[in-house]
Amino acid sequence: MQLKTFLHTAAILFIAFAAGCAGNNSASTYISINDSSKQASVETQKPNSNYKPAFEGQTRIAAAKTTTPYQVKRIAEKLGRPWAIISLPDGRLLITEKSGYMEIHDTNGALIKKITGFPQVDDNGQGGMLDVALDTAFAKNKTIYWSFSKKQEPGNLTAVAKGQLNEINGTIDNPIVIFQATPALNSNLHFGSRLIFDKDGCLFVSTGERSILEGRAQAQLLQAGLGKIFKITTDGKPAPGNPFLNQAGAVPEIYAYGIRNSQSLDINPATGELWEAEFGPRGGDEINIIKPGKNYGWPVITYGIEYSGEPIGTPIQQKEGMEQPVYYWDPVISPSGMSFYKGNAIPEWENNLFIGALSGSHIARLVIVNNKVVGEERLLTGRQERFRDVAYMNGMLFTVTDNGNLYRISK
Repeated sequence: MQLKTFLHTAAILFIAFAAGCAGNNSASTYISINDSSKQASVETQKPNSNYKPAFEGQTRIAAAKTTTPYQVKRIAEKLGRPWAIISLPDGRLLITEKSGYMEIHDTNGALIKKITGFPQVDDNGQGGMLDVALDTAFAKNKTIYWSFSKKQEPGNLTAVAKGQLNEINGTIDNPIVIFQATPALNSNLHFGSRLIFDKDGCLFVSTGERSILEGRAQAQLLQAGLGKIFKITTDGKPAPGNPFLNQAGAVPEIYAYGIRNSQSLDINPATGELWEAEFGPRGGDEINIIKPGKNYGWPVITYGIEYSGEPIGTPIQQKEGMEQPVYYWDPVISPSGMSFYKGNAIPEWENNLFIGALSGSHIARLVIVNNKVVGEERLLTGRQERFRDVAYMNGMLFTVTDNGNLYRISK
C-alpha cells in the first residue's frame, strides 16, 4: 500500500524518541510536518486487505516523534486484572478490577484502599467490572458510576450502576443499576464499555455488539441496545435532546449506532467533541468523532475482514448515510482505553490522543490538527504488554496493563 500523509499545516514540530530506551530520558532534533512525507508510517506489516482509504491520511499516516525528554516508571505491579484507571479530585487514582472491585492508589502507586460491595459481575471472557466515572458533583456527593457485565437470562449484558464511594469503610453504598443494554445474549465477548460525562452532566456509555452474529446484526437496529453509543442522565433516563427520543420503536437512550466494540471514549479538549475508538475484526480498528444520530456503519461497511480471512458481507468500505472513521488501522492494534493530553507540561503532546493498544503492545500517540490525524507514534513498545487504559492527570499519563502493572509517564 502506498504510504501517504495529510499535509494540513506547516510548522508543527515532531521528533525522535528511541523506542528501545523507553523509561529513560530521550531527545533528538526537530523536523516539521512539511517534511513528514519523507517519514515512513510506524506500521510496517502488510495489511489484511487491499481496501483503499476514503481519503488521504485515513490510515498509515507518517510517523511522529517526541522530542521532549520524559520518564516512564512502573509504580505498581500485581494489580490483578485492572481494566480502567481515572483520577480523583485530590490527585489520587481509582482503578477497576475485572473480578468486581476497585482500588484507590496514590500517584506513586501505593495502595490506599480496596473498595468492595459492588453488585456481582460476570467476569468470564471479556466481561467483569469495566469502566468507572465520577459524578460531576463527586466532591459533595461521592457518587461514582461504573459499567459491568451482568448475568441475565438467557446470558448477560452490559449494565451501568451508581453508588456512593465510602472510602473509610472501603465499600460502595447504595449501589443501584440505572441502565442495561438489552437484549441479553449468551456471549462472553464485546461488552464495550467506556463512560464519560459531557459538559451538561449527561453520561455517554459505549457498548459492543457481543461479537456473535445475532448481536452483530443488531448494531444497525435502533430497537436494540447492542453496538451503540448511549447518552443518559444520572438516573439512567434518556438525555434531553437525544436524536431518537421521539422515534417510534427506537431505544430513546441511543445517541449513535453502527458500532462494533468500543472500549474508548474521551472529549477532545480543543473542540468539545466526543471521540471514540473501536475494535475491528482482522483490520479495521477505527477512530471516530461521534455525532448525534449518526450511523458508523458496522457491519455494513468496514476496513476489516472476518477472522477466517473471508470478506464481511458484501465487502464495501463507504456508503451514503454512514460515517467514515477519522483514522483506521490494518493490521489492528486493538484499541482499549484512551485519553487526550489536556495540558502542556510536554508541549508537543498538548491535545494529542493517547490510546492503549492490546494486541499492538504499545500506547499509540496520535497528533491531530483540524480533526485529522497528521502523525502517529508508538510509545512503550519495549515493554511487550497489553495496555488496557490510559488516564491524564496534572501533566502526567497513567496506564494499566493486563499483566497488572501501573505505569506513570511524566516529564
